[in-house]
Amino acid sequence: MARAVFVIDVQKVYTDPASPLYCVGNDEVIANINQVLAAAEAAGDLVVHVQHVHRADGSDAGHMFDFSGEPGELGFVAGTEEVEDDPRLMVPVTALVVTKRRYSCFVGTGLDQILREKSIDRIVVTGFMTNFCCETTARNGHDLDYFVDFLLDATGCPDLSDSATQAAIKDATAATLSAGFARVMSTAQWLAA
Repeated sequence: MARAVFVIDVQKVYTDPASPLYCVGNDEVIANINQVLAAAEAAGDLVVHVQHVHRADGSDAGHMFDFSGEPGELGFVAGTEEVEDDPRLMVPVTALVVTKRRYSCFVGTGLDQILREKSIDRIVVTGFMTNFCCETTARNGHDLDYFVDFLLDATGCPDLSDSATQAAIKDATAATLSAGFARVMSTAQWLAA
C-alpha cells in the first residue's frame, strides 16, 4: 500500500497570534507534523506540501469568500505574509508542492491524477484547519476511493464561538470522519502502526 502524507496550509495565517484565524496550540500541531514528515521521508512516502493562495484580484477564489451570497473579504492573497509557511515546518526538499484555491486539496489541482500515476491508495491528512481544509480533503479523498488516515493532533483550528471551541470541533470532526470516512488517530498511534 503506497501512501501520501498531506501537509495542508501550515501557513502564518494560522500561527500568527495577531491573525483572526490564529490556532492555539499550533506549536504542538507543527511538532507532530514534523514527526510525521520525518517518518514519511524515512519510509519513502510521498509528501504533498499544500498551500492555500489566491490572486490579489480574487479572480480564482470562486465563492470561497462570498459563500453566503454576500461579498466577503478576500483572504490568502499571494505575496502577503499570511500565506507564507510557518518557519518551524520541516518539509522535505523532495515534497510535491501543490497550490490550492478551495478547501479540498483535490479540487482544481490535478492531485488525484498524480497520486494515481504513483499507485498511491492511502492518504494521511495533517495541517490546518481541522474542520475546513483537512476535513474536506479527507471526505473528498474517501469519495475518490483513497483510504484516509486523519491525524487529529496533527491538525488545528481556531475556536468558532464560546461553545464551538477547538476541542469541541475536533471531537465532532473525529466522530463524523471515523463513522465512515477515515481512520482517526493520534500522531503517536500512526507512528506506532
